[in-house]
Amino acid sequence: MTFSIVGADLEKGDWGVAVASKFPAVGAVVPWARAGIGAVATQSWANTTYGPEGLALMGAGTPAQEALGRLVNADEHRADRQAGFVDTQGRAATFTGEGCSEWAGGVTGEGFAVQGNILTGAAVVDQMAAAFTAAQGDLCDRLLAALVAGDQAGGDRRGRQSAALLVVREGGGYEGGNDRYIDLRVDDHPDAATEMVRLFTVWDDTMLVRNDPLLEASAELVAEVQRRLSALGRFHGEPSGILDQPTREGLEDFAGTYNLEGRLRDDEMLSQLLVREIRDLTPELDG
Repeated sequence: MTFSIVGADLEKGDWGVAVASKFPAVGAVVPWARAGIGAVATQSWANTTYGPEGLALMGAGTPAQEALGRLVNADEHRADRQAGFVDTQGRAATFTGEGCSEWAGGVTGEGFAVQGNILTGAAVVDQMAAAFTAAQGDLCDRLLAALVAGDQAGGDRRGRQSAALLVVREGGGYEGGNDRYIDLRVDDHPDAATEMVRLFTVWDDTMLVRNDPLLEASAELVAEVQRRLSALGRFHGEPSGILDQPTREGLEDFAGTYNLEGRLRDDEMLSQLLVREIRDLTPELDG
């Protein structure tokens, strides 16, 4: 009832899972990951203990294949289970029980494992593996490319409903407080994979600070920003065109309100996205 991929990028320190299914809120069941440890996808009559127990085993140094094997061998309902593991060293393993509904199976490659059940055919996992291998960018980009490829290859033969993308990175969560670099879910949508792409784009543009061109803090631009911040009640005084402390405090106040703290800088450049958000909220000053 699900197709998923677990993957690792050891250079960046990322581990993650992408998954889609004709099943509501699949992100609440299938994906598990911990920075520096690994990632787990558990599905097809999912045994959710595979998540925490698999991560505990891999965290203790057990290779992915052995960790998965231990859990499967101890599971009396193993015939109905399916899972994918990737460990701290990027070693991957996949398992499909003989009782999983056709089409069911999985493949592994360098740093990833793909698996699925109740699929339209083997092309789903094959295309996911090919897309992940060929894709450029960070782990999140590659996982998302694999998810879209699986969906386009037919995906779950019952249809579409939900999707999830989980990527962990040490200190990658909000304000560095945890490892949840990306934790996005589409719980109920007729085109879940496409909606996940849209949702990820919003998160990427707003929170990840990966694709934010910088603008030189010229006197003209700073004066404009000061006028707009003044209209928003975030700056007091005459526009000077100087990126001084009161202006920086106004930007910080604005960014904190709109969850854009990651766009603040301490040099003579301004985030394009931050400026755009300020402009969008002060259209009366356009022209």
